[in-house]
Formats: sequence, C-alpha cells, structure tokens
Amino acid sequence: MAKNRLEQMKQYIHEKGKVTVSELSKQWNITEETVRRDLDKLEADGILTRIHGGAIWNESIRHEGIYFYQRQRRNFAAKRKLATLALPLIKSSGVIFADASSTVLEMLRLLADEPNLIVVTNSAEIFLDSAKMKMHLISTGGIFNNNSMSFQGEVTKNAIRKYNAKLAVIGCKGMTMEQGVLDSYESEAEIKKVMLEQADQVVLLIDHTKFDQIAFLKLIDFDQINYVVTDRCPSDSWIEFFKEYHIQLIYE
Repeated sequence: MAKNRLEQMKQYIHEKGKVTVSELSKQWNITEETVRRDLDKLEADGILTRIHGGAIWNESIRHEGIYFYQRQRRNFAAKRKLATLALPLIKSSGVIFADASSTVLEMLRLLADEPNLIVVTNSAEIFLDSAKMKMHLISTGGIFNNNSMSFQGEVTKNAIRKYNAKLAVIGCKGMTMEQGVLDSYESEAEIKKVMLEQADQVVLLIDHTKFDQIAFLKLIDFDQINYVVTDRCPSDSWIEFFKEYHIQLIYE
C-alpha cells in the first residue's frame, strides 16, 4: 500500500512541480508525519528537493515534462532528420501504431501522401492536419490531455487492443544501457505499452541528446525493440550494445 502511494505521489508531484505537506496529507488522507516520511524517501532517491512545508520536483527530471508545443520546438532539426530516416521503414508497413510524441508526429506529417498506410494513434494534434492527409487515420479516442495533446485512459487502451499492426512507432525521453528505455508520464507510457503488445515489431525514434539520459519511469526493455532510428552515429559502446540485442540501428 505504501509503495503504491509513493508511486502515485511521485506522479502527482511531477505534474504539480511544487507541493505542500498539508496538500499531500489531504490528497491521500494520511497524517503530515507520514507525508514527511514519504517525502524523505523520495528525496533520498533524488526525485525531489524538500523545502519548508513541502517539496519541489527536481529540475533534472522535471524539465522533461514540458508542454507539447515546447517539446515540439525543441531539437526540431533532429526530429525532422529522424522522421526522414524512418520513412523507408514505415511506408510499406500497412498498419502502424503511432504514439503522441512530437518526433512521431513529425514522421506522420512526412507520410501524409501515403494512401495505403493505416495509422492508429492516440495523438490529437495530428488530426489538425488530417484534411491534407491521404493516409487512413484511426483515432483511439479517450480522455484528452491538453498538455500532451493526446488521448489517454482505459478507453484509449481498449481501442488499441482492437487492432493488430506490423509496427509500433514510439518516442521516449531517455535511454540507458542499465535501465532501458525511459519516459516521463505514466499515463502516456501505459498507452505505448499496449501498442507494443499489439504490434509485431517496435521502432524507437530517439535523438542523440536522449542517449544515456535518465527520465521518470521505465518504458520498455531493449529485448522488445527491433529498430532504433537516431540522428547521429552513437558511440561504439552503444553500437555493440544494439548488436547484442539484435536491434537494427538506422542513422545518417
């Protein structure tokens, strides 16, 4: 029970950025002493910094949870290169799952004139461009998240489970050899995991800045990935690492 509360509290503080002890006490109906002990544990894990009367989410992790349009503008040249490199792999796939990440969105925009491509996605942003697209778009629907411009929740997951796809194309917030592929929001990670379950193969789009970077939570292990598409040649250690896992590496 305490472990579940800590996980829920991490997500809550992550979204809020700054919280008070009294606020958390009311949120979980626990004593302020219990809240302080929980915050001490999270601070010991490097998750947050204690301040008088509360806590602040550490910027080293919190900077990943920024609004969708800010994410979209960051490293735009790298996102466009990634999207371009992924095109030959995606074009002949027939049916794909596409997550709501800004990099995957850029790829879908470049695939707009592919009439034989069927895309099942929880992205809401892509439908603003749908009038210009020849591809067949299927929206999962679900609970709309304005920050990520995406649909989430059980309705979204159940919609994905209705389909089977050749590829699941996803982005992430970080990746380390020790911890696997990492993401920022649990609600979004849950959607990606269902896509992975329903797809034959997995394509990870990741720019060079996210290698060896820590993010909030684990998304998947490397043995679940078939392709890694990135904008620069990784280090020799990463190249050997991908070979060990039989992951096809695509870069320019």
